Amino acid sequence: MQRTERLFALAEYLRGRRTGVTAEALAERFGVTIRTIYRDLDALRAAAMPVAAERGRGGGYALDRSYSLPPVNFTAREAALLVALGRFAIDMRLLPFTDTLQSALDKVRSALSTSAQRDLLVRLSELSFSGVPAIPSKKEVRAALERAWFEHQPLRIIYVDGNHVQTTREIRIQSILMDRHETRIDAIDAASGERRHFRLDRIAHAEVVRVVPP
Repeated sequence: MQRTERLFALAEYLRGRRTGVTAEALAERFGVTIRTIYRDLDALRAAAMPVAAERGRGGGYALDRSYSLPPVNFTAREAALLVALGRFAIDMRLLPFTDTLQSALDKVRSALSTSAQRDLLVRLSELSFSGVPAIPSKKEVRAALERAWFEHQPLRIIYVDGNHVQTTREIRIQSILMDRHETRIDAIDAASGERRHFRLDRIAHAEVVRVVPP
């Protein structure tokens, strides 16, 4: 990686984190010596980028939090990979949040210049994935799940188990697990306090339980 390319990548990396990262971690990330990282950070400062050293836990080098950066500029190569992988995730039903993902992919496309968008279409026609789609799930269930997960709220579900027994449960989502065939919700059952998995395709209904902070 040439120095100019590395400086740009370093600036993008700091922009993406906006939290402290040590010089040692940066040196490992970019495959250079710590001394080289110090020189690169000095070069960014000389270019009027407000890189500062933060002390304490979570400290390191970071951009000033008040600094406003211009929009990210994707190359056609970067956008093609993001759009292709996102499209694959939607087609294979890997992610339950398909509407949000599609909106994000549209924004990636819109960030490209006209010529880069044309190049993107060519690259996409040459890049494809195949796999076994995950089991379908209800759109309204996916929407409730997405809201509960991102907003850290409980979720009330009507769940149908393998014996076709239907129960109503209130759960707190811990994580979401995906494989080729099914999406599973790793959650804590409020009634029992137990941590267990719920298959997304077996959730017949879901609604967010709004918790008002004290």
